[in-house]
Amino acid sequence: ALAIQPKVLLLDEPLSALDAKVRSRLRDEIRRVQLEVGITTLFVTHDQEEALAIADRVGVMNAGRIEQLGPPVEVYSRPATPFVASFVGLTNRLAGMVRGGAVEVRGIRLPLVQPEAPEGPAVALVRPEAVTLTTDGQLASGPLVGIVIATAFLGATSRVTVDLGDVTVLAQLPTSEASALTAGTRVRLALRPDPVLIARDDAAAG
Repeated sequence: ALAIQPKVLLLDEPLSALDAKVRSRLRDEIRRVQLEVGITTLFVTHDQEEALAIADRVGVMNAGRIEQLGPPVEVYSRPATPFVASFVGLTNRLAGMVRGGAVEVRGIRLPLVQPEAPEGPAVALVRPEAVTLTTDGQLASGPLVGIVIATAFLGATSRVTVDLGDVTVLAQLPTSEASALTAGTRVRLALRPDPVLIARDDAAAG
C-alpha cells in the first residue's frame, strides 16, 4: 500500500483477526511506520484501546454521525456528549444535583466538563479510576459507604464492584491495593475531583 505513495492510507480493522500479543506488537509497528513515512492514515477499529493508543485524533461515531473528534486524552477525559463518555471506557452513573457550575454527588462537589450546564437533577458520569476505596477505621453507614461484591483481576490493575445499597459503583485500582478487598469487605468511597460530564436521562447517554 505504501509503494504507490498515497496521500491518504485507509486501514480498515487490519488487526482484528490477531491474538492480543501480536496485535499489540503490530499496532506499535504500524504507528512507527506511519510516523516515519508521514502519511495521513485513517485507522478504522472497534477496539477502544487500539484507537486511543495509535491515533493523533480519535473520532467517535454514533448512528453514522461523528459525536466527537479530538486528541485521545481529550476524548477520554473530556467527552463532548454522554454517548462518548459511556462508549469510550467504563463509566459510573451517579445521581446528583447541578448547582453553580458543579454537580453535587452523594455529598461531594465535582467540577463539570461543561460548567454552563443548566441547574437541576442530573446523572454524573464518573470514571472508575476516579474512585478510590478505603477500609481504615470503623465505617458507619453513609452515602459513600458500601460493600465489595466482586473484584476482577486485570493484571496491573483490578476492577472492584461496590454495592452502595441503591447503586453499584466500579473502582479501578492498582492490584496491590485491590487484592485486600475481598467480597464482603466494607469500604468508603472517595471521588477524585476530575471534571465530569452529566446526562439528564438514560436516552441522552445512548
